[in-house]
Amino acid sequence: MTHNHTREPVNEKNIIISIFLNFIITVTEVAGGLMSGSLALVSDALHNFSDCVSLIISYSALKMSARKKTLQLTFGYKRAEILAALFNSSVLLIVIFFLFREAYARLRHPAAINGFLMIAVALIGLLANFVAVLLLRRDSRKNLNIKSAYLHLLTDTVSSIGVVLGGIAVLVFKAYWVDPILTVLIGLYVLRESYAIIIQAAKILMQATPDNVDILNIQRALEELPEVENLHHVHVWQVTENETHFEGHVDVCEDLNISRITELNQKIEKILRERFGIEHATIQVEYGSCSDKKIIREC
Repeated sequence: MTHNHTREPVNEKNIIISIFLNFIITVTEVAGGLMSGSLALVSDALHNFSDCVSLIISYSALKMSARKKTLQLTFGYKRAEILAALFNSSVLLIVIFFLFREAYARLRHPAAINGFLMIAVALIGLLANFVAVLLLRRDSRKNLNIKSAYLHLLTDTVSSIGVVLGGIAVLVFKAYWVDPILTVLIGLYVLRESYAIIIQAAKILMQATPDNVDILNIQRALEELPEVENLHHVHVWQVTENETHFEGHVDVCEDLNISRITELNQKIEKILRERFGIEHATIQVEYGSCSDKKIIREC
């Protein structure tokens, strides 16, 4: 069996810097929102506070996932990151619906605000959020946990742009309706992205076959080997979004000795690795010992 669990490391320093930036933004926008009378700034401060929490959770999960395996937790703590991604995305959905409610309220009852102060504070938040997004962008492509936190930051970056534009519209045109409309559009985008992360995390936790793996294709590929008569009792699942596991029973055509079984295992592992991207395989070789030879065992 193969046991290649290596993956590209995440830059933890960037996460810590992002936490610090979002804490500064939160304090600044709360003060600015209270002074200017801008609900948009207070709402944006709420976003950034949720960002701080999500980043702390993501960082904690990242550290926990690096802890060593134990006899009780033989896979270690790797799925802590998947749980963090699920939690962060679920919280983000709650925040989005809260924003929708606030946007509706502002559309019904517009309130006069200090547009100049709103713009100034929003620009500070925009700059800090943009820096944090750049810091986490690379790692978000390879880690579902970091991606969920990155989405929080991206939401606030776009939201800050909306607040700046809303402030300009308020300052120049007294168009108080611009900000809530932008809030709804931003929320719809993040709603779609968060939902995708929740579905992916749920599939991993349910040990579903990854979307990019076709078990029947694996069966056809392995049964083309001259030594293999049948592949059955197959399970393919993910421990994390970067680690796919395979286990299955291989029924051979003749009674093979150990050295030939080892060679067969190596052939199977190579096919799984090169054609299906599966790095961890557990193969049980059999010769006429299993009566149930279905690809999926029915319990």
